[in-house]
Amino acid sequence: MSTVIENLLLRKQKLVEQLAKAPSVEDRDKIEHQLEQISTALDFLDRPGSKEPR
Repeated sequence: MSTVIENLLLRKQKLVEQLAKAPSVEDRDKIEHQLEQISTALDFLDRPGSKEPR
């Protein structure tokens, strides 16, 4: 599970860097949308009980 979280955090960091350099509003919107998806995934993975087998 930690590998998934590490990959998401790495992707988030790269997107934040790209956001600072994004030339157009459309590019920034796409990056912000991806950042929201990553945040949602991280929140889901960090929920209590999400690591317990079903």
